[in-house]
Amino acid sequence: MKETFYGYQVIKEENGVTAKISRLPMEALPPNDVLIRVAYSSLNYKDALSATGNPAVTKKYPHIPGIDAAGTVVEAAAGPFKPGDEVIVTSYDLGMDTDGGYAEYCRVPAAWVVPLPKGLSLREAMIIGTAGLAAGLGIYQMLHNRLSPEKGPVLVTGAAGGAGSIAVSILATLGYKVTAASDLAQTDYLKGLGAAEVIAWESLNEDSPRPMLKEQWAGVFDTVGGKTLANVIKSMRREGVIGACGMVGGGDFSTSVYPFIMRGVKLLGTDTVQCPMDIRLKVWEKLSSEYKPANLERLATAITLDDLGEKIQAILKGKITGRTLVIPETKAKI
Repeated sequence: MKETFYGYQVIKEENGVTAKISRLPMEALPPNDVLIRVAYSSLNYKDALSATGNPAVTKKYPHIPGIDAAGTVVEAAAGPFKPGDEVIVTSYDLGMDTDGGYAEYCRVPAAWVVPLPKGLSLREAMIIGTAGLAAGLGIYQMLHNRLSPEKGPVLVTGAAGGAGSIAVSILATLGYKVTAASDLAQTDYLKGLGAAEVIAWESLNEDSPRPMLKEQWAGVFDTVGGKTLANVIKSMRREGVIGACGMVGGGDFSTSVYPFIMRGVKLLGTDTVQCPMDIRLKVWEKLSSEYKPANLERLATAITLDDLGEKIQAILKGKITGRTLVIPETKAKI
């Protein structure tokens, strides 16, 4: 085994945090059960917050971000895993206060590890990543609450982002008529994923004093929150179902009880961080089969550790489309 490894390390200093690619001793990894050689990670909004010192995400420094990792087991002191097994780790505390996937190796509790499902490669698993798990989990819950294609059109907000892109693709694959809310410059990209129409995100962000609006959507997968979520709640069809997973438009929203008690609207939270393992395994199985997007590579841009700083700033500014695959390699001479 190697004595050292490369990692993208965030260091806290008196005037803030800095990030750099470092060569670290294997002993720097936390003393957990399963050592994994990381083949791929991915870039999520939470990773960018961790890498820039957001205290709501990361309090422990020095630190390696990366809330996703897929790779091969090197050592396993607990659990059903053995060297050579291909596995996935997403969410829990990975990349928050436990060193994450932006490194050649990570060491995690066995209880966090998911065997790579048949039908997915390690690369495909990380194109999906936490964003795709959120989409898959939200759609799984929506279908469990009786959403079906014959009930009408579904809306995806923040549709050009990571979770939104995968949600569009999954819902289109399952036979739904999908409306994607996004910047209209992304129309060709979103229609290529299966969206039937694309609407401007601003149209869902208008103020309305009315407690309910015209019935439009049988289902909504919302990645935005804030005023957008308030408006889609008002616009749901009878017995409509909403899966909520994001808050880029704000953590607060204001609405009334009327859509819930007069139309039977259901608002379902999507929590990938502490999702129970039995549900997590079911959703990953679906993501490897009936939920699997037809062309995952269309969603992905691949980078190395050398490119992370630039891409972190881009995702914070909302300038990332689809999914960013992170390969834990560097050209740096350290």
